[in-house]
Amino acid sequence: MWVFGYGSLIWKAGFHFDERVVGFIKGYRRVFHQGSTDHRGTPKFPGRTVTLEPAEGEVCWGAAYKITKKEDKEVAVTYLEVREKQYDKKAYLDLFTDPMATTPAVSGVMVYIASANKQLNSNYLGPASLEDIAKQIIQAEGPSGPNRDYLFQLEKALLELECSGCEDKHVIDLANTVRRILSEEDSASK
Repeated sequence: MWVFGYGSLIWKAGFHFDERVVGFIKGYRRVFHQGSTDHRGTPKFPGRTVTLEPAEGEVCWGAAYKITKKEDKEVAVTYLEVREKQYDKKAYLDLFTDPMATTPAVSGVMVYIASANKQLNSNYLGPASLEDIAKQIIQAEGPSGPNRDYLFQLEKALLELECSGCEDKHVIDLANTVRRILSEEDSASK
């Protein structure tokens, strides 16, 4: 069994795995459109976490985890079903490790996705301006900590993947916008 992480799973798997591979999936992009009412926000003030949206010609880099032992698979699935409970869809996609490759490194990698279907996913927040998303991330905090920590950890984890082309402009731009707003608020309070 393989599981692909494109958000916090990149830096915190939370389950036993046999192998970790840096790679990407095709036809999707990472976006901060999913509300988090259980980890990085609350029902009254949801945070924002990443999900995937279809995007022709784009790729989403992350980390894939191979789990081989039966007991480890069962524990991982049980853990992930709780951790990713606000993600209403599972997809089985091809994982590539080489941007020039036409054949996937691994087929059938399990990916949790929060769909844009509000009937199935009541926590879907959808798109907003970079400024509005940044302001929401600055204010939101949940049991797993401040929403901004999630954003900054994701930015750092993507930089640490050390692969050509794995930079994520959306994540970098959002992190820089959050830092700018925090700096402006800090200057205004002095």
